[in-house]
Amino acid sequence: MEREILNLINDSLNVLIITHVNPDGDTLGCASALKSFIGDKADILIQIKDNFNFPTTYNFLPHINTSKNLSNLEDKYDLIIAVDIASFDRIIDNAKNIFSKAQNTISIDHHKTNKGYAKLNYIKGGISSTGEVLYDLFKALNIEITKDIAIGLYAAILTDTGCFKYESTTAHTFKIANELAQCGINTSEIADLCYTNKPKNLILFQSELISNAKFCLNDKIAYTLITKEILEKYRAKDEYTEGICETLRSIAGVEAAFVLKEMENDTKVSIRTKEIDATKIAQKFNGGGHKRAAGCTIKSKINQALEKLLQEAKTLL
Repeated sequence: MEREILNLINDSLNVLIITHVNPDGDTLGCASALKSFIGDKADILIQIKDNFNFPTTYNFLPHINTSKNLSNLEDKYDLIIAVDIASFDRIIDNAKNIFSKAQNTISIDHHKTNKGYAKLNYIKGGISSTGEVLYDLFKALNIEITKDIAIGLYAAILTDTGCFKYESTTAHTFKIANELAQCGINTSEIADLCYTNKPKNLILFQSELISNAKFCLNDKIAYTLITKEILEKYRAKDEYTEGICETLRSIAGVEAAFVLKEMENDTKVSIRTKEIDATKIAQKFNGGGHKRAAGCTIKSKINQALEKLLQEAKTLL
């Protein structure tokens, strides 16, 4: 399959690399690395509605600042590569249309719940990150890991392993990180840019959400609601929600944490757990992810979505 992927990339005239909604370091790092490899005939689509929501934390990644969004995207691509997108629902409607019409599509991913929605699916479920999957793909094809590729892959692995602390981190993960470090990248600087370069209103936004958190089931469940009002108050970008759910999960005694984000007609949910399988909750609402980190969209207003979510969580706890 590795050779088939390379042949499709080489034979295609225009390639579009798609990141998932609410993009994180893994999806953006992989998109950056793929663009660095493929070159000028490839574009990156970051799934946002406007430039205001363009993620800034990862601006240091090569090519990210030249990415497309749905307002300036042409319908010209004969190959579309989805990176770190666990399900077709993580592609928003306008991009779904482009994806479905493409002559060839590839999914490169590490989510166990990915059922394979592309024509060609390169899925290694349970691996630490899509960055690790992509590195192994490059090595299997004897592709040279340049400095720009290494920056993207290292950021992807660093962020999706929680700085190498999550249980999916293995000896192979550390081996890859070591090999990427030898490509001339500044690992300390990348870590600082990912974690210590946050805007003031991001910190204030997250602080208010955490202070407004609610607890139930003898404090085994923690949750907070992101309403349209608080989003407007802080002019919050999609990336501002990163890390809130992990903070709630880190509280002693909390077994499951939820962050619910109000959308136009539905509610997006992030799930983090300690012992129970987060995917068992997410899959009830056609979502997916990992054992300790998952997500879904509940087609209800935020308060109704919360009731449905808590009902499912309580059955597991």
